[in-house]
Amino acid sequence: MVQVNENYLKLPGSYLFSTIGKKVSAYSAAHPDRKVIRLGIGDVTLPLVPAVIEALHSAVDEMGRAESFRGYAPDLGYEFLREIIARQDYQARGCGISADEIFISDGAKCDTGNIQEIFGPNIRIAVCDPVYPVYVDSNVMAGRTGSYDRESETWSNVIYMPCTEENQFMPGLPKETPDLIYLCFPNNPTGAAVTKPKLQEWVDYAMKIGAVILYDAAYEAYIQEDDVPHSIYECRGARSCAIEFRSFSKNAGFTGLRLGFTVVPKELKCGGVALHALWARRHGTKYNGAPYIVQRAGEAVYSPAGKAQLQEQIAYYRKNAAYIFNGLKEAGYTVSGGVNSPYIWMKTPGRMTSWEFFDYLLEKGNVVGTPGSGFGPSGERYFRLTAFGSYENTVEAVDRIKAL
Repeated sequence: MVQVNENYLKLPGSYLFSTIGKKVSAYSAAHPDRKVIRLGIGDVTLPLVPAVIEALHSAVDEMGRAESFRGYAPDLGYEFLREIIARQDYQARGCGISADEIFISDGAKCDTGNIQEIFGPNIRIAVCDPVYPVYVDSNVMAGRTGSYDRESETWSNVIYMPCTEENQFMPGLPKETPDLIYLCFPNNPTGAAVTKPKLQEWVDYAMKIGAVILYDAAYEAYIQEDDVPHSIYECRGARSCAIEFRSFSKNAGFTGLRLGFTVVPKELKCGGVALHALWARRHGTKYNGAPYIVQRAGEAVYSPAGKAQLQEQIAYYRKNAAYIFNGLKEAGYTVSGGVNSPYIWMKTPGRMTSWEFFDYLLEKGNVVGTPGSGFGPSGERYFRLTAFGSYENTVEAVDRIKAL
């Protein structure tokens, strides 16, 4: 008899954003006359910039000619894209990352979910709490998180690092010893950003205990403060203990195109085994590469025109974030984030739980956000709003919240 992977049966409920989508769809169907403003899922709304569109059109034309047609992409991605990423994202910041340490993919979500496959089944992971659900859920599917306690909403074999108002939403070094440490800065969902000295502490800690840091830098384009690093490889020793994930979704609006990359330095080893070789094997076996036309679009992101156009786009979303942050603060809400991040983290009013506030906001204000409890137990009584809507909708949403 065929058996299923019973680890999937351990997952509580459906994926967070699937649950939100179902709730919003049901509400909209019941109230078709009401305009619902969505500031929940972190999806962009501005169109692709002209430099990217031009690159796509040019690449499509190439695909229509026999002499320039491209089939399967190279395992690691096309060299033209990996080379420009290495130069502009890393070498320009003093990080010794080479093109052959960069693996092109269809996004950071897939990579952060798949990376756990190259590690053993009995390792322990440490995660910030609250945390992007994919980190934990993918390890649940692999069977390494232990049993689930519905009352505390925690897994027995996961080390939780609380990020609360008391510690400025910045995790402290765990008391138990982890094997893998998931860090995301600027943080999703809290919007908190780590300084370089603080991140160096994490690198030093990982090197001391022999752990690997899985560093999600998907939102680095929103960093505004000088003491906040854009890459973990700005820290001494990070090449020997860290893997970094990047995405084109939030810095270039590629949520619909799908493009990202992972950096695995060649000297990073576990038990004498190079993780670069393991990830290359996994990548080559289970992935056929991002489309040529999308990789050419990614290359355009680094062109002078592309960079200038995208700075305007990022400034637009930053303006939205500032409006949400200032508007809610003026209305008496406790808020954080929104400076180095497109996310605003707000405390729910009164004694409302995260989901109670979600339902209240949807019903009374017709505004959608993300319940903090969906990111982990320390997210209870918090709520995430994103800056990726249109400016007009952002203003209207904040005005509706202030009027409640």
